Amino acid sequence: MKKAFTMIELIFVIVVMAILAATILPSTRTNPLQEAAIQLVSHIRYTQHLAMVDDKFDASDANWYKQRWQLVFSKSDFTGNVPAYTIFSDIAGESTGDAQESEIALNPENINQIMTGGYGNAQAIDYKHVNFKGMKRLNLGNSYGVENIDLDEGCSGARIVFDYLGRPMKGDLSGNASAYEDDNLIQSQCRITLTSSTDILVIAIEPETGFTCILDSSSNCI
Repeated sequence: MKKAFTMIELIFVIVVMAILAATILPSTRTNPLQEAAIQLVSHIRYTQHLAMVDDKFDASDANWYKQRWQLVFSKSDFTGNVPAYTIFSDIAGESTGDAQESEIALNPENINQIMTGGYGNAQAIDYKHVNFKGMKRLNLGNSYGVENIDLDEGCSGARIVFDYLGRPMKGDLSGNASAYEDDNLIQSQCRITLTSSTDILVIAIEPETGFTCILDSSSNCI
């Protein structure tokens, strides 16, 4: 005589599977804000790497120091009015502090893309334009739901700059009259706070070394 599952047994199995799914699936879901923070830490480190391998010193150019590699945050019509960031070296023209397409780092994983989430009115760097050549995941608002980015403690302005030794610097260098005026080097831990509708995460950048990490609730690196 063949044995078969009864309807009650089948229902019992389905209920058990549903309970297991409800227990396990939440722990496997990703946290968009944490993904954004991990990506940003990686790109801050990449900006530091570019600065160290591409020393901008030029004895024939009095403004050489304005061309250092930097990561700048922006939130404008060109980003879709949400937070985004761009990695660039301010080498063109008068080094105005604003990124141009030719100054933006190439995506090392795809050289047909440039490392911006939206910055200016040129088609290639306007996030909303069909000819946008940037990386959409650098647009933290649209890709990860980031609503706000704040730089405080040892930081100022909306950018992080690195010198040839990999030391982090603060603020826009375009108006400076010398390479290290007004204590441009970060003197205390810089904190970058990412905020979404449901969560807050903080990234720390240490002075001198530029070591970057995500902080836990006790302000320890994780």
